[in-house]
Amino acid sequence: MPKACVIGLGKSGIAAARLLKREGWDVTVSDAGSSDSLRQQQQQLAAEKIPVNLKEAFDPERVELWQAESLQRFVVSPGVPWDLPGLVHARTLGIETIGETELAWQHLKECPWVGITGTNGKTTTTALIAAIFQAAGLYAPAFGNIGHAACEVALDPKKPDWAIAELSSYQIESSPSIAPQIGIWTTFTPDHLSRHKTLERYREIKSHLLSQSRQQVFNGNDPFLQNLGRRGLAPVRAESCWTSVFGKAALNGDPAQGIYIEDAWVRTSTELIMPANLLRMPGSHNQQNLLLAVAAARLAGIDKTTIAHAIATFPGVPHRLEHIRTWQGIDFINDSKATNYDAAEVGLSAVNHPTILIAGGEAKLGDDNAWITAIQSKAAAVLLIGNAAFTFAQRLQQAGYANAEIVETMEQAVTRSAELAKQYQVPTVLLSPACASFDQYQNFEQRGDHFRELCQELPG
Repeated sequence: MPKACVIGLGKSGIAAARLLKREGWDVTVSDAGSSDSLRQQQQQLAAEKIPVNLKEAFDPERVELWQAESLQRFVVSPGVPWDLPGLVHARTLGIETIGETELAWQHLKECPWVGITGTNGKTTTTALIAAIFQAAGLYAPAFGNIGHAACEVALDPKKPDWAIAELSSYQIESSPSIAPQIGIWTTFTPDHLSRHKTLERYREIKSHLLSQSRQQVFNGNDPFLQNLGRRGLAPVRAESCWTSVFGKAALNGDPAQGIYIEDAWVRTSTELIMPANLLRMPGSHNQQNLLLAVAAARLAGIDKTTIAHAIATFPGVPHRLEHIRTWQGIDFINDSKATNYDAAEVGLSAVNHPTILIAGGEAKLGDDNAWITAIQSKAAAVLLIGNAAFTFAQRLQQAGYANAEIVETMEQAVTRSAELAKQYQVPTVLLSPACASFDQYQNFEQRGDHFRELCQELPG
């Protein structure tokens, strides 16, 4: 029986281990952590005869021992750095080392994939595409960086008609053979540089997915992607589909291939598809996400009536400009998915302002200038939480913004935001952290859920 080890527990690791077990592998799971939730998952998998080793250092010496035990494959969860010394050594030794998403691809590559990548906009675009495809009567689960782990879909006896995969740079980096039928690149700005080290490496990873895609869709209003198109650089091909919220004249590439908004209609050069205002999510960035989703649907042969119906009934995406409640005339908006400066700047620009902004968490590398400018023009006050609170307070003070407070926790932030919103008579409280969540939460979803709970508990 061949031997495999899954590195990293959690949703992806559990699904990968179960898939390997089903396929006849002798599989173990290794994780450096030892939290209560990991121990619960350890017990769960032990009942399925899948051993889990916690507090296990994954280093080159351990890899040598595994090799001596005839281990043939490592499967890596997305959160595990691809350049971890143990993984680098495993590849040097010739041990097959793949990501969890690559494992799923090996089992699902007979069905067509839509692969969505980009710095921002992936989740909303993915959710819109899945909604349209499902409205067309297709079994088209969304997975990857959204919803299910990829291997959870591969475990389902029912194979998808279309696989709708949101793919982060982490997942693409460890999944070199994924070749979608339709590849979509939403945006590109600096992110995850602490992991990928350079912007060039980050770009190469994103470009790889589009190079592998049979059909390509690009956001024609993203400055970086525009530049790729104008210069004819890889991975752009002549037949690529470009989108634009600024009309046909702003399209890159062949206008006959484009999807754009003009005179308040989503359209092609020959056909009106739907009124742009059918999408109820605020912000021009969501109009761009809409165009990317419509482009994918048209490439898949879905008719415009189905597209329009799916968009008109689309409820929105949790944690992405999600309206939680209106309390005493004040809208509380959850934008916990905004985990970098660019996403937070977009979120702040999309809501009714002035606003009370809640920001902070585990800061990322990146250029914060546009975000600071948006705060200066749109935020009546900023409440800062998490590890980044002190650094952000200093940064805002240096920029001449004087109305920031360090409140540290989400509980304090929600209570104080309600007080300030009434004091300043502003219409909106916005959680848009511009940070990762790992200093206080397991993920951005847990952070957004906590914000939602606290907002619902406001008296009256």
